[in-house]
Amino acid sequence: MAPPKAKVGRLTRRPEFLAVAGARRKWATPGLVLQARAHDERQHPNPGEPPVRIGLTASKKVGGAVERNRARRRLRAALAEVLAPNATPGHDFVLVARAETVRRPFADLKADLTQALKKLRVWKGKREAAQAESVPAKDENA
Repeated sequence: MAPPKAKVGRLTRRPEFLAVAGARRKWATPGLVLQARAHDERQHPNPGEPPVRIGLTASKKVGGAVERNRARRRLRAALAEVLAPNATPGHDFVLVARAETVRRPFADLKADLTQALKKLRVWKGKREAAQAESVPAKDENA
């Protein structure tokens, strides 16, 4: 049986993207730029809100519409495999596509994302990951 997928929210509004950029925590790799910001509990009092929220952006520097869409799809796939299960809860992330995002081998793109998470110190440690897996999921019907 596959492990349950971590719940991930989306950043959709410009002020949310600007708030993450304003935190000035970013790491650039050849394939992407990762920006991170810890949640402010006063702004997100909703207990049902996902612990991790993610936004994607690809400017015209990446290329035409086809290249930008391909870059976003590749970043989304890397997010699903790397960031969602391994990011420390309580953070907002923005991934910025670069021109190299489209041409970079997918394994290298995932390695770039892993490196950026570790450099920004938002990678779940082995102990945190083990605790998250050992905590039984609450049954909503009970």
